[in-house]
Amino acid sequence: MAVFYILLLFVIIAAIIAVETKNLLSAVICVGAIGFGGSLMFLFLRAPDIAITQIVVEVMGLIILIRATISRDLTFISGDREFFGTVVSVVIVFVIFLAGIHVFDTLPDFGTAVFTQVPDTASQTYIEEGLERTGAANLVAAVILDFRAYDTLGEATVLFTAIIGAMVILRGKSRKLLEDPD
Repeated sequence: MAVFYILLLFVIIAAIIAVETKNLLSAVICVGAIGFGGSLMFLFLRAPDIAITQIVVEVMGLIILIRATISRDLTFISGDREFFGTVVSVVIVFVIFLAGIHVFDTLPDFGTAVFTQVPDTASQTYIEEGLERTGAANLVAAVILDFRAYDTLGEATVLFTAIIGAMVILRGKSRKLLEDPD
């Protein structure tokens, strides 16, 4: 549980830096760190579907924000780095690495069903009562379309919106500009 609080502290620090920094690119990177920390927390809380959705939305959002930031803010990288900034960067990467190791150590061995280790889980209910409650012959379809229909619809909507948004932002010149003879 201590790793969860460390991740929470990391997210709070990244949020404060994102709000207080004057450099737009640094703020965008901190917003990305917030999303990455949130996805690690979802993985730590054993919600991999939400963690995957968070990562996809975060990557698409970062692509959009970095594209907008680079076009508005001229950022130059010099060879002269501050010692404090380097140390903070190394510490943050190390904390993320340790959190990732801890999360993967808490997961069961590959091939072991998680629902067999925890009694009274939703998956046990799906298996035991799925046929009677839904009438579906296929248990996977019953879970996706009956038990978790709104969740599946929400995830599909988020993924679709993120992909369409990235395509709109990253496309080349519009067709109107290509057809314009001027």
